[in-house]
Amino acid sequence: MTPDQILLVRSSWPFIAANADALTLHFYAHLFEIDNSAAQLFAGVDMMSQRKKVAQALAVVVKVLDDPDQLLPAVAALGKRHANYGVEHHHFDSIAEALIAALAAILGPRFTPQLQAAWTEAYALVASIMRRALIRPALPAANGQA
Repeated sequence: MTPDQILLVRSSWPFIAANADALTLHFYAHLFEIDNSAAQLFAGVDMMSQRKKVAQALAVVVKVLDDPDQLLPAVAALGKRHANYGVEHHHFDSIAEALIAALAAILGPRFTPQLQAAWTEAYALVASIMRRALIRPALPAANGQA
């Protein structure tokens, strides 16, 4: 990401954070509408708690976008957890579409083409790190130790 893109994402964050519940409601509604297999991953999940977790994860990503020493381990750990939940590669495309649609709905005319490009790039960065967890299965513990 360019410094200008990071600045755009960060400058939009206070408004998004203030409307995080609406954002995450829209996000999941759109995600479940476009990807039934994603919806199935959330069967039995407390969606209020899940929406809060998504908002918190976005806040962390926005904060550390320009700090690879913090971004990489945080997002890699998130990717490993999602691999265990049954997330597949195609889900990342659905999530991208749902996130951009939710941002557009919340930000309205503030969601300029430049801001959309910046958020798209931020998501692409996060998704590229998380996707690695899907192709790198966890190694078995030595001597049966966890």
